[in-house]
Amino acid sequence: MVSAMLLSLLSTLMLAATTTAFSAPTTAKADIAVVGCGVLGTSLCKQLLSHPDFASRSITAITKSTARHDDIRKQVLQNDDDSDRFVVKTLDDVLETSSSFQDVVFCAPPSGFDNYPSAVKEAAEKLWAAEKSGSFVFTSSGGVYEGKDGETVDESSPTLDPETNPRSGRMIYAEQEAIAKGGCALRLAGLYTLERGAHSYWLKRCQETGVQGREGGIVNLLHYDDAASACLAALKVGPAVNAKRTFLISDGNPTTRKGICESALKCATYAQYSMPRFLGPADGLKGKIYDGSKSNDALDWKPKYDSFDAFMTSII
Repeated sequence: MVSAMLLSLLSTLMLAATTTAFSAPTTAKADIAVVGCGVLGTSLCKQLLSHPDFASRSITAITKSTARHDDIRKQVLQNDDDSDRFVVKTLDDVLETSSSFQDVVFCAPPSGFDNYPSAVKEAAEKLWAAEKSGSFVFTSSGGVYEGKDGETVDESSPTLDPETNPRSGRMIYAEQEAIAKGGCALRLAGLYTLERGAHSYWLKRCQETGVQGREGGIVNLLHYDDAASACLAALKVGPAVNAKRTFLISDGNPTTRKGICESALKCATYAQYSMPRFLGPADGLKGKIYDGSKSNDALDWKPKYDSFDAFMTSII
């Protein structure tokens, strides 16, 4: 009888071990998804892997094709120690395996989709395991705001009419899909790196043709790495803070078109260029000023680069 009991116990233990080894779902490990792995998504993946609060989490970068997978891995993986925590997959592959994730950040741009709001809705419905008490973070744009002539806008300011402004409308409708599912939207200021952004285009491409718009037109900016850290902050505070909310994210120091060029010209990378002409009338629309102070407090976040000028003058 004792032998029979031991055999039964051994059988039970072997079954449990087999179940643990072979039936655990892939998503139990890959529990953060970053949809869209361009400059912003790549920076976010790097920050998630290195942040101590996410040391036990694994990240899946999701792209439309395999074209940049090797490049993404090289950029994200700083050492072999993280290789078991980071994978890159196509959206089709992820959907085919019915994988779902505790947290999802959707930072793919509208240009890659025929129907952007539907793509965001599908990601929230099929990729996000909302019942796991995680977050769905959608990166939108501060360009959705109505203000145009020097007004200060914040999270509650009115947005453009999506029907008469189809470009902004895609973002507004996509925000609505994210928020309807319990996610949040981060409205980002104009993004830049050393080589990417309005400054690069204006100084390199507009020396002869000039820059459209008045030189004193207001521009709100945000470094790509700071945009990524804001997404990370939204994941940290979780749905208790971010669910069904919109946030406004900028460096908090608006500048002007001319100010952007002046700051970039202080950097050795652009020192060979000269100030371009600005073609807009002096009395043209000024643009809007972002006030994201409430968002900063709610997310417990602040940018590394608190102005475009601070970034450019930090480059040796």
